Amino acid sequence: RGPRCSQQEEPPFTKKEQQEAIEHIDEVQNEIDRLNEQASEEILKVEQKYNKLRQPFFQKRSELIAKIPNFWVTTFVNHPQVSALLGEEDEEALHYLTRVEVTEFEDIKSGYRIDFYFDENPYFENKVLSKEFHLNESGDPSSKSTEIKWKSGKDLTKRSSQTQNKAGKKRQHEEPESFFTWFTDHSDAGADELGEVIKDDIWPNPLQYYLVPDMDDEEAEGEDDDDEEGLEDIDEEGDEDDGEEDDGEEDDGEVCPR
Repeated sequence: RGPRCSQQEEPPFTKKEQQEAIEHIDEVQNEIDRLNEQASEEILKVEQKYNKLRQPFFQKRSELIAKIPNFWVTTFVNHPQVSALLGEEDEEALHYLTRVEVTEFEDIKSGYRIDFYFDENPYFENKVLSKEFHLNESGDPSSKSTEIKWKSGKDLTKRSSQTQNKAGKKRQHEEPESFFTWFTDHSDAGADELGEVIKDDIWPNPLQYYLVPDMDDEEAEGEDDDDEEGLEDIDEEGDEDDGEEDDGEEDDGEVCPR
């Protein structure tokens, strides 16, 4: 075989043509971005429209929830992310929580507010605790909240870093902060996980978390079922033994002569 000729293929398009293509791609991309922005504005209008339509149903739901004792504390305790923030004393305080409301501002992009309504309780004077999240025109996030007026010696944000649960065992993780510390924490308003969880996960359908079965109850029911099955087995064995004894008694009987 002869030596291979190393021949370099010419590019299909010249550098000038490639540069022109890049410029046209940029122009097309600008049109795509413009349409995306237009879509976002229209989606925002639709969301605002349906937010107003949902309000009467939220109000009706709140009225029905008010008939169920401890609805909100149960909902929070059953939520995996929120429950991780709750100590025993937090749970006790949240037993006085009667209503939760999430209100998105007229311009949804500008923020929202969460209101917590409480009955008279031994922890603080406030009837309503609120936290607002704002996003200004430049896109900078901020938050503000109600100052909690703690009763003497009841400030849960100053409690010990470790508390004990109702079973008398220490929780598996340390709790350096109370749930109520959230009302005074404005360090990262743009990434407030608890606020987002309440607004986007719990508020749309709190019933799904209220109805989560208690694992302890499930285990207890399982044990009861096992016990019942064991008793049924014993009863069945007893019946079989009785049957065998009856058969024996019949065999022992005397045969009468004809």
